[in-house]
Amino acid sequence: MFTGIVEEAGKVVAVTSSRGGLRMVVEAGVCGRGVKKGDSIAVNGCCLTVVRQSARGRHRRLQFDLLQETWSRTNFREVSPGRRVNLERSLAVGQRMGGHFVTGHIDGCGTIRKLEPHGADRLLEIAAPRDVMRFVLPKGSIAVDGISLTVAAVKRGGFQIWIIPHTWKVTALCERHVGDAVNLEADLLGKYVAKLLGKEAKG
Repeated sequence: MFTGIVEEAGKVVAVTSSRGGLRMVVEAGVCGRGVKKGDSIAVNGCCLTVVRQSARGRHRRLQFDLLQETWSRTNFREVSPGRRVNLERSLAVGQRMGGHFVTGHIDGCGTIRKLEPHGADRLLEIAAPRDVMRFVLPKGSIAVDGISLTVAAVKRGGFQIWIIPHTWKVTALCERHVGDAVNLEADLLGKYVAKLLGKEAKG
């Protein structure tokens, strides 16, 4: 379980084939501290398991195995060495809940269709698949590349969110451009409510 409060933007070091899948190596600072094999890390919002880690100066290199399905259903397919990715360690018991409940299970990929500066802030508009849009509502929560964000407006086939300077600075969003894919996870509570109402309607 995660909160969507990104701790840092790590750097992808390598992406290679491994046992019928792929292995991604990410260099991390904060998220590499105290990490061990088997720990869960949200990488661009996708929950991945550390299969190996090693020291690299003040940083650590974390290795993750990716299934082909994970590769094809997320924006990892656009990742290459040198690209930055958002990182967050799993939520610890007793830790403050700063964002919203994020499971790390990606619901679908969206596409950036607008990214405009407005003073110190930025307006981000994302085109999203129907399976994600059914859970999107104004002032609701959504995770974009693992970042807990509030929906500012719902548009035809997509939604808008505002990005404050701090979020822009500390996450990998600053490297994104119009046309780029982003991982989306709809609000967990919204999905449970929709499931419950669906069952009641059928009953």
